[in-house]
Amino acid sequence: MQGMAHSFLIFDFGNDEETAQEARHRIEGWKQGFRLDKKLQVKFERKEPEAKSEATPAAPPKAATKPGAKGKAKPGAKSKSIKDADADDTQGDAAQIRLIVRLDFSDHEKLSHQRWIERIPTEEPFKSAHPRIFRGGEPEFRATSDLFDSLD
Repeated sequence: MQGMAHSFLIFDFGNDEETAQEARHRIEGWKQGFRLDKKLQVKFERKEPEAKSEATPAAPPKAATKPGAKGKAKPGAKSKSIKDADADDTQGDAAQIRLIVRLDFSDHEKLSHQRWIERIPTEEPFKSAHPRIFRGGEPEFRATSDLFDSLD
């Protein structure tokens, strides 16, 4: 290995946004607590299902709010039904969420690097998210690295 001990951990949270955010908060806590600012970086990859983009026309709610005074009474009820639809969506075909963690330790920190690789996948909420680890030199490492760099 040259220069840096680089690895990626990928956690697939399916459509469980809440658990994915919990995982991100957990990592942010570790970053602060252990001063791992640049050594531990996190990005989300979200894949929207094809059907969802077609099923989100904004026309029906807008049409319902046009009739003046009547429309003013409806938005409360409408927003509830939209929230209910979103809740149903969460069980159905909501976005697929993957959390990608990049471990970026220098060569003299190999032990710390190894400890984090072993620790993170065993902690909640990560262990239920099908952890996968990619190290430098492995076939999928370059693709994972490019994906990580492309995400915001």
